[in-house]
Amino acid sequence: MVEFRLPINSRIEQGTVWPKPTGESLREFQVYRWNPEDGRNPRLDTYFVDQNNCGPMVLDGLIWIKNNVDSTLTFRRSCREGVCGSCSMNIAGQNTLACTKSMNEDVPEGEPLRVLPLPHQPVVKDLVPDLTNFYAQLALIEPWLQTTSPTPQTEWRQSHEDRAKLDGLYECILCACCSTSCPSYWWNSERFLGPAALIQAARWINDSRDEATGERLDMLEDPFRIYRCHTILNCAKACPKGLNPGEAISALRLKMVQRKF
Repeated sequence: MVEFRLPINSRIEQGTVWPKPTGESLREFQVYRWNPEDGRNPRLDTYFVDQNNCGPMVLDGLIWIKNNVDSTLTFRRSCREGVCGSCSMNIAGQNTLACTKSMNEDVPEGEPLRVLPLPHQPVVKDLVPDLTNFYAQLALIEPWLQTTSPTPQTEWRQSHEDRAKLDGLYECILCACCSTSCPSYWWNSERFLGPAALIQAARWINDSRDEATGERLDMLEDPFRIYRCHTILNCAKACPKGLNPGEAISALRLKMVQRKF
């Protein structure tokens, strides 16, 4: 597969400017386009969305463009409720979910809304990043309950206090907004697990029902897998669910130090 990676602030040539529809409330979109099969360089196509004819979110605008202007525009989407994480992309300079981002938010009056794929990931086509490595790293931390005790007949019980320890961790929807906002992940994505995988690791290490804590910490004991985090906290700023992966990573490091004494 031909591969193109989109760095932050990269220079992209101007593409097609599509005709304006008739309407009183138009929002100008500049959307990243790249198809590995057509031999063209990456470009920004310009579209004009009739805001009176669609919903208020960026995803609504993209769907309107695909349905009414350019059916070749390619992007991921599913739930439209900020739950599945499918429609994550770089909107107005920030990684976020298109379904929860208003098309009039963070855009100065008169300026176009720029929509790009998640940065520093291989691009499959248009706004679709290749997250193969991202999901491979998630699989590496084995995000499921691991036990050696006999399985109970009803359920694995957990106190309210122990359950509360998972708050701020379990809500991660794996949208990859945090990892693709992290400079350490940009330059070390083959070895540094990144904020998303590490907050998932913290979720299971903090689960009182899980009995593989030692093995999980052993897996993270590596110069790159966890220690490339420099607490820049771009991850916390980008997370559409308001989580703080940097804080979770710091807590994991503390656990790794404490068990040696």
